[in-house]
Amino acid sequence: MNKLISLQQTTAVKQLRLGFLGVGWIGRHRMKAILDSGLARATAVADPSAEMVQEAQALAPDARIAAGLDDLLHDELDGIVIATPSASHAAQSIQALEAGVAVFCQKPLGRTASEVRAVVDASKAADRLLGVDFSYRHSQAMQQIRQLVRSNTLGEIFAADLTFHNAYGPDKPWFYDKTSSGGGCVIDLGVHLIDLALWCLDFPPVATASSELRAGGKRLGENAEVEDFATATLTLAGGEVLRLTCSWRLQAGCDAVIGADFFGTEGGASFRNVDGSFYDFTATRLAGTSRETLALPPDEWGGRAAVDWARKLAQGQRFNAGCEQFVAVAAAIDEIYRASR
Repeated sequence: MNKLISLQQTTAVKQLRLGFLGVGWIGRHRMKAILDSGLARATAVADPSAEMVQEAQALAPDARIAAGLDDLLHDELDGIVIATPSASHAAQSIQALEAGVAVFCQKPLGRTASEVRAVVDASKAADRLLGVDFSYRHSQAMQQIRQLVRSNTLGEIFAADLTFHNAYGPDKPWFYDKTSSGGGCVIDLGVHLIDLALWCLDFPPVATASSELRAGGKRLGENAEVEDFATATLTLAGGEVLRLTCSWRLQAGCDAVIGADFFGTEGGASFRNVDGSFYDFTATRLAGTSRETLALPPDEWGGRAAVDWARKLAQGQRFNAGCEQFVAVAAAIDEIYRASR
């Protein structure tokens, strides 16, 4: 019996000590997912809103209330989860990494590819794990489609149509300030679509880009305005064509229209939201005029990216060269904005 107890003690995984910077709705959602996994405990939380801190404490009553990132980093942390306004992501991630703390950050990791590159370089220099909340990758529907694409079951992929219309748009003023946000619906919504397409195709570089950005129905001017509608075409180095459309507050007749359709020489695959939902998705394999359903809701995918990062951290993983993917996504967004000018 004593030998059994000793074996259990030596094989037990020690809970991670995590700090949470920004505990609004999405920050608390990721926090709950990680805590519910049993992989970690919340050592401290920080947010400028006392109301948000109070709600976070309902999830982690023993967590210390910190004044901000500097204060959070005074604790002995294994990692930090960042869910603050976009303008802060890169600098806050770099500060945490340089302090020897692993980072899981909301998208976008930076407002430009150069900002994202700086974070990835900091992760490599510190040899600390870096994750970004590209959550749609972890849905069962997209997992099924990626498997089809990467196994060449669909033949050679030559095109993809990508759509994300949000009928409501952001409710915080900083989203509409380009200095704070980095852009409008492209960097807010399109970032997910670009990530999904490049992730399925093994991240070929962008060869050419064209785009049209609009605000209030009119072409975007040379000012601090951000786009609420965008359409773009990216041609990749292998010749694949990605067609992207995204928007805030489009008159679409439902809460959201989200889709990623991949077309190959031997078949196609479709990722679609159900009845305007932000959370329920299907995956369908397409062959001529026939359809085969591969995945249906329900599927609790929203917190899986955060839990996956926490699991890798608990396993002792450090810098991963896969972080170059984050730079590739940011570079594609840069090309969309550059082409519109």
